Amino acid sequence: MKAELLNLLTELHERFPLDEEKMLVIGCSTSEVVGKTIGKAGSIDVASDLIEAFLAFRDKTGVHLAFQGCEHINRALTIERRTLKQFGLTEVTVVPVRAAGGAMAEKAYERFDAPCVVESIQADAGIDIGSTLIGMHLKPVAIPVRLSAKQLGEAYVTFAITRPKLIGGPRAHYPAK
Repeated sequence: MKAELLNLLTELHERFPLDEEKMLVIGCSTSEVVGKTIGKAGSIDVASDLIEAFLAFRDKTGVHLAFQGCEHINRALTIERRTLKQFGLTEVTVVPVRAAGGAMAEKAYERFDAPCVVESIQADAGIDIGSTLIGMHLKPVAIPVRLSAKQLGEAYVTFAITRPKLIGGPRAHYPAK
């Protein structure tokens, strides 16, 4: 599963380059990945496998990772302290665990060099594994991205990128892409 996820992340990066100035929000139900109902069968083993792909991708691109926790911690996000500082975020006090935060957020907290948790962000791109609803943590204009796979394990996977709002009206001009 690690290789499959890394391939999808690389595919996303080819379409929407991610670097040290961008943030990627990750919502992941390890329960859904193993074919169970979200929140009912969190798997540290699955989280351990997937975190390796996310960390390898971060190391390759420099992108900042933000792992969304479950509703039991109000979907707070586990990030690196350097991300907190670079993006001027506000820390909250909680340590995600499988029963309150989810296996993926717990594993990120364990594996990050200097983990901390924030209540909200506005990420540049996102991956939602298992319908975790990451939209609240994306910049205002989110665009779904269709990649080569629609599932990771048994979970539906959805990717999104963002763009700045287009403002103005019929007389406004916009830069060519």
